Amino acid sequence: MYAITIPEPGGPEALVWAEVPDPVPGEGEVLVEVVASAVNRADLLQRQGFYDPPAGSSAYPGLECSGRIAALGPGVSGWSVGDEVCALLTGGGYAEKVVVPAGQLLPVPGGVDLVTAASLPESTSTVWSNVFMIAHLRPGETLLLHGGASGIGTMAVQLAKAVGARVAVTAGSPQKLARCAELGADILIDYREQDFVQELRKATDGTGADVILDIIGAKYLDRNVKALAVNGRLAVIGMQGGVKGELNLSALMRKRAAITATTLRARPLGEKAAIVAAVREHVWPLISTGRVRPVVDRVMPMAEAAQAHRALDAGDHVGKILLTTTA
Repeated sequence: MYAITIPEPGGPEALVWAEVPDPVPGEGEVLVEVVASAVNRADLLQRQGFYDPPAGSSAYPGLECSGRIAALGPGVSGWSVGDEVCALLTGGGYAEKVVVPAGQLLPVPGGVDLVTAASLPESTSTVWSNVFMIAHLRPGETLLLHGGASGIGTMAVQLAKAVGARVAVTAGSPQKLARCAELGADILIDYREQDFVQELRKATDGTGADVILDIIGAKYLDRNVKALAVNGRLAVIGMQGGVKGELNLSALMRKRAAITATTLRARPLGEKAAIVAAVREHVWPLISTGRVRPVVDRVMPMAEAAQAHRALDAGDHVGKILLTTTA
C-alpha cells in the first residue's frame, strides 16, 4: 500500500507519499481500506517532530478516517467485511489501509457520504468528551469556543445549540464569524479587533461563560479564568498559544471554577471506546436527522498532503480539510 511517511521532521515538504508494508489486524482489530482522512493540527505537530505517536501505534499521521472494512482480526464481532465505517485513530489515517481497534469504529451516519464521514470521528469525540462528558454543559448555559470556525469549533457550535445552550465564538475575520452565525452561534467576537473577556461580559450581563473550550492554552489562561462564570469550567484541548502560563488561584477559587486539560490520542483503548460509544449514542442521531452537519472546507488528494498542511497553517479554512485516496 501507499502512505504518507515522514522520513525526517520538517515543513510540509517532509510529507512523502511512499510504498510501505500493508498492516495486519491483530486481536480485537479490523483492517480498513481508507477512502478519506482529515487533517488535524496534531498532524502538523507530528510532521514537525513535536508529537510522536504513542508506542505501538502507526508511524503515519492521521487521527481519523473513513472507508470500508477489508478484514476482521480475531475476536471481532458486530462488524462485517464490506461495512462502510469511519474511525477514531491513534495514527495511520494518511494511508490506503489502516488497522483500527474495533471499539473505535463508527458506522457512517445516515445522510453523510463516505468521504465526508472522515471529518467526523475526531471532532465529535473531542467535543462530546470535553464539553459534555467532562464539563457537563447544560441547557441554558453559555459556551465560549475559541476558534469557532475550525473543525472542532463548527462541530461544537452545533452540538451546543442542539442541547439548548447559548454559544459565543471567537474567530479571526468577519467572514468566519458569519459562517459561525449560520451554524447557530449567538455571540460573535473578532479576536483580532475585540477583547473576548469584555465582549462576553457585555453579552451576558457580566456573568461570563459557564464552559470554555480552549485550543490556545497558555496565552489565554488568565483571560479565560476572567471570562468564566461562577462555577464555570475551562476545558483546555490545545496549546497553540504556548504550554506555560500563570494562573491566579485566588480568582479561580472565588469563582469556584474548574480547569481540565485533555488529549484524545494517548488515552487508553477503553476510554476511547467509551467516548466513541457515547458519540454513537448521542451525536449520531443528531447528524442522521440533519440537526448537526459536518462542515468540510475542501477535499484534496492524499498524495498532496503537503499542500493540505499548508492550507491548515494558513488558517483561511472553515471546518475540515479532507484527504482522499480516490481523488
